Amino acid sequence: MKDTMKSVALTTGLLARVALWVAGVGLVVMTALIAAQVFWRYILNDSIVWTEPASVMIMGWFIFLGAAVGIREGYHLSFDVMLYLVPDRVKLILYSISDLAVAGFGVGMVWFGWKLATKTAANMLPSLGISGAFDFAPLVAGGVLVVLFSLERVARRAAGLPTARFGEDAVEN
Repeated sequence: MKDTMKSVALTTGLLARVALWVAGVGLVVMTALIAAQVFWRYILNDSIVWTEPASVMIMGWFIFLGAAVGIREGYHLSFDVMLYLVPDRVKLILYSISDLAVAGFGVGMVWFGWKLATKTAANMLPSLGISGAFDFAPLVAGGVLVVLFSLERVARRAAGLPTARFGEDAVEN
């Protein structure tokens, strides 16, 4: 089981790295688009109509991809006061409950993001000329990664492997 989880960790680690790179590139592209919009509007006294909606869409991607990677690396929100009082075995159970709750949230992201995408698929975003469903694609993709990374954390713990917590060094490699 440990060997299987180590190979799964390599795959999900690669997926997390790709997601983080996509998020980082998205942040840079969004910044460039906003800078171009400011230049065009205030220097050239004109406007690029598609930069603002494109920037908002890109922002959705880097937020949800970055959040999913943060979950994999143990940087999601948690309330740890009680963990100082309970034995290590109970801590592992509480960590798993927390990860399962986060996975449930990810399922909700996928479910409701998909429903929103299907309801807006016929709408066209006028300045971009694409379907309104693209606005919700980052929610669905981020939700899939949240579920995958949360379940990986639970499976690692079940296999007796450590998982990182906020403020600790990464151990998933």
